[in-house]
Amino acid sequence: MTADLEVRLIHDGIKWVAYHQSFEACGHTLLDLDQDLTRCLLDTQLFPDNTQVTVFMVFDYNCIPTWIRQYAYHYFNRHVRLNLKSPLLKGQ
Repeated sequence: MTADLEVRLIHDGIKWVAYHQSFEACGHTLLDLDQDLTRCLLDTQLFPDNTQVTVFMVFDYNCIPTWIRQYAYHYFNRHVRLNLKSPLLKGQ
């Protein structure tokens, strides 16, 4: 699967964080992260509204202490496909 955008993914002990040179998205769950990432992409206008964007999240093992990395195979990279649809304002 080819990606339209690549970000660095970490977990800081409390939340997931996706870093890009234009933004930083975060969330307590992966769903929250995906929703914030969608908001960031709409805010920065890196892609047009109403498009589908594939994001490759590369997990950064540097956020894990060196001594435990050998046991950290449960961390992962992930692809996510996001629909960039601007939220409609309530009352319209």
